[in-house]
Amino acid sequence: MNQAKVPVWVNIALIPLLNITLAFVISGLVIYAIGQNPIEAAGYMIYGAFGYSEGVGYTLYYATNFIFTGLAVCVAFKAGLFNIGGEGQAYIGGLGVGLVCLALDHSMPFIVIAPLAIIGAAVFGAAWAYVPAYLQARRGSHIVITTIMFNFIASSLMVYLMVNWLKGTQNMSLNSRTFEQNAWMPYLHTLLTPLGIDIGDSPVNLSFFWALLCCFGVWLLIWHTRWGYQLRTLGTNPTAAKYAGIDTAKVTIWVMLVSGALAGFVGLNEIMGVNHSLLLNFAAGYGFTGIAVALMGRNHPVGIFLAAILFGALYQGGAEVSFDMPQITPDIVVVVQGLVILFSGALEHMFKDRIEGFFIRRAAAAQEK
Repeated sequence: MNQAKVPVWVNIALIPLLNITLAFVISGLVIYAIGQNPIEAAGYMIYGAFGYSEGVGYTLYYATNFIFTGLAVCVAFKAGLFNIGGEGQAYIGGLGVGLVCLALDHSMPFIVIAPLAIIGAAVFGAAWAYVPAYLQARRGSHIVITTIMFNFIASSLMVYLMVNWLKGTQNMSLNSRTFEQNAWMPYLHTLLTPLGIDIGDSPVNLSFFWALLCCFGVWLLIWHTRWGYQLRTLGTNPTAAKYAGIDTAKVTIWVMLVSGALAGFVGLNEIMGVNHSLLLNFAAGYGFTGIAVALMGRNHPVGIFLAAILFGALYQGGAEVSFDMPQITPDIVVVVQGLVILFSGALEHMFKDRIEGFFIRRAAAAQEK
């Protein structure tokens, strides 16, 4: 008799849905406790995220960053590595994008600058992940500690570079000069409006499609290449990977390079797509939120895409709630976002054992019949 198994959809869909539902229920109680109507707040949040074309555009803009950082966490996690350094890798990846644009925007067309900016984001993000990867693979340092430390180093490095080297001569703030328009990532509304598709005047740009291509690329890498087999074997059983002849140190390093490159692509969306200049603090916590996105998406590109849309909706819908219901301050919106992260991340297994046990018993009873 075959051992009863839990249906795949239980872990992929049912458990995350229950976690999200509970997070929103608790959020509703918090809003009710401050004297506001949680149903009304939920209506404003849904409308702000999906109710009009510009809101949808902003949701997709935020989701683009979360796709990149969620994929970065996913690739590392599949190899048994917990990359907490997505924030710093995104920051330095943006530096790579900015340097390419500043160097070439006066002399090269967009069709040349865009692929070089993609390469710059990948190389700089991967380079920032290399040292923690090397220390983990060759010196036994813990990847969590080193990647967290490198987030702070990245922040300090960017401050130094902006103050001493990259600040625009005409700027009072710590920004580089504005790129020429041939180094701007095209907005989707400028491309889609002639086709009769209205997404409003929002910052979503071609980086969104690059994020979708990255989803496909990660799926292909992890489940349909020999490198992905090595990656998954290392993540499942490092001892078995060694006995199978896999160079675990080498795999650790290249996996972190891929992870860092994916996080670095945040710079395409933020630096080349929206701000059009190099500036401080553009990463804005996307690297840390990407951890929750990956966990909620069950470390699968499709799940990460859906989780990124949810978090994009929380960011955009939360802004709408704060505007239409002033009594609900941005701090309360952050609490709601934090509860979603809490229940989809730290407490993601709260219902897991009971639900899996229910379906295992049900399947076993069906087999006995």
